[in-house]
Amino acid sequence: MGVRDVLASQLPILIVLLCLGTVAKAAVVRSGREPDAAQLGPAVLIPGRFRAPALLVCAAGELALAAGLLLTTHPAVRWATVAFFAISTYVLMELRRRRPDAGCGCFGEVSSAPVGVRSIARTTVMTGMAVMTVWAPVPGWVAFAQPSWGMLLAGLAVLVVLSPEVEELVERARHRAPCEQRPGPAESVMLARLRASGVWRAHRAELASAEPYDSWRELCWRFFVFKNHQEDDVVFAVFTAGRRPAVRVAVVEAGSETLPSYTPVSA
Repeated sequence: MGVRDVLASQLPILIVLLCLGTVAKAAVVRSGREPDAAQLGPAVLIPGRFRAPALLVCAAGELALAAGLLLTTHPAVRWATVAFFAISTYVLMELRRRRPDAGCGCFGEVSSAPVGVRSIARTTVMTGMAVMTVWAPVPGWVAFAQPSWGMLLAGLAVLVVLSPEVEELVERARHRAPCEQRPGPAESVMLARLRASGVWRAHRAELASAEPYDSWRELCWRFFVFKNHQEDDVVFAVFTAGRRPAVRVAVVEAGSETLPSYTPVSA
């Protein structure tokens, strides 16, 4: 396997993923329904009337990059692809900080899991793949016609491991319903998943008791409420899908009467 084969090996993966992203975003807009946070991804941060146009612009950009990678070796297309994935990585980090309930929106409604380390790591890996292609001497159609199977399968395996959408597709195949309509795991199971999380370990010492005094489910989240040593409420939210679900936590100060007065301590 030569250097040429290594540099061009990830072109088919990038082209296919860009096309899938285009189709998924266009399908969300074409459905005519009001998209939820999972489907919108970073567009959730945009005022409502601009969200659908923003999705279409992003879809058009992904399609243009895919076509450029497929047909040309022009450096501008290659570096634009690097910039796209690098910016996507930053945007997902910002989305996780500002809207921890939102999915990445990368592949429409199947990207329902809140943005986590895996989603961010995936775009980071894809940025690295795009950097490899900058010096590839062949266009994407040649890489499709003469694939470097070893490197191609290795890159694909890494992306599968880092893609929460795979778990969502498996769950949908089993249950045929979105997570908010599925019967979720038992409360004891969700509590065990909470206690296995890094968020729990980071805040356990603040709690007056290891047992919650209240718990409920809302849509795709299971909430557990504890008291800390200052008698404030510490509210943990655990996503109901996935074996290693996203966990969020916030502190509601004693005497607060409305939810907007909470103080976030982890995103």
